[in-house]
Amino acid sequence: MRLRQSPQLLWTCLLASILLGPASDLYSQQKPKVLIPPGTKVTKDIVYAQHDGVDLLLDLYLPKSNPEEKLPTILWVHGGGWLKGDKKACKAAFLTKYGFAIASINYRLTDVAQWPAQIEDCYAAVRWVRKNAEKHGLDPDKIGAWGSSAGGHLVALMGTRPAGEEEVSSRVQAVCDWFGPTDLLTMPPNVVSETRTLEQVSQSNGAKLLGATVQDVPELAKDASALYHVSEDDPPFLIMHGENDPGVPLEQSKRLQSALAKQKIRVKYVIVEGAGHGGPEFTTPAVLNTVRNFFRRQLR
Repeated sequence: MRLRQSPQLLWTCLLASILLGPASDLYSQQKPKVLIPPGTKVTKDIVYAQHDGVDLLLDLYLPKSNPEEKLPTILWVHGGGWLKGDKKACKAAFLTKYGFAIASINYRLTDVAQWPAQIEDCYAAVRWVRKNAEKHGLDPDKIGAWGSSAGGHLVALMGTRPAGEEEVSSRVQAVCDWFGPTDLLTMPPNVVSETRTLEQVSQSNGAKLLGATVQDVPELAKDASALYHVSEDDPPFLIMHGENDPGVPLEQSKRLQSALAKQKIRVKYVIVEGAGHGGPEFTTPAVLNTVRNFFRRQLR
């Protein structure tokens, strides 16, 4: 499916871009702009786990709600190449207007820890939601995950990669992956080629994540790639990718979509026309409505 940007929506899109800010970009230096609907209760810097003395924090956004109604929750996982980024840039906050709770999480970056620390932190955040569901009025059986770029990579793994034995489950019931790498073994920055030397590959974000180049640790690279974990019990997926993405090839999302479809998983794959690696095209009403409708169908 291709999502075209209608000219009639120009001014509406411009307004959305101003309010929401650009989608998370791998190397964006812009300060995050987050739209928080009126009446949203925001609790910042909640400790959801600790590792080696490092507090892992999340921000919780709660909508006005009927106290008798349990809220479906969406975890927002930020991008930044696993080496930067912050929970403050929460693109999902607007969904409180539609009755969703949002937990925007930080996770250990590559200057602190290497794989699998990042996915373990995501699992821990899901478990925190379930453990604290009654306290905050959340529905422990309706949890989704949404992320962009490196965050898209992590949420795709939250939907596919087994977490092992757990007292409290870290499984999610819906995943929205925005242009995340799904196969680290074939990501261009990770592969030696005519235009990329081994030295350059060794300095790639993927190598920093894994602690070595993918050619040196192929099994670890597969463990960190959603494509190799797809199974018949995965949750529904919405995958969205910019038509002209210079950082993560469209093929990364297409291959994941195909693998999910082969397992008969409900998956919707949307190419956002004219978009790159994020950007204003991902803040249009058409794109945001697609995300909202997906989570509403799966979690409400």
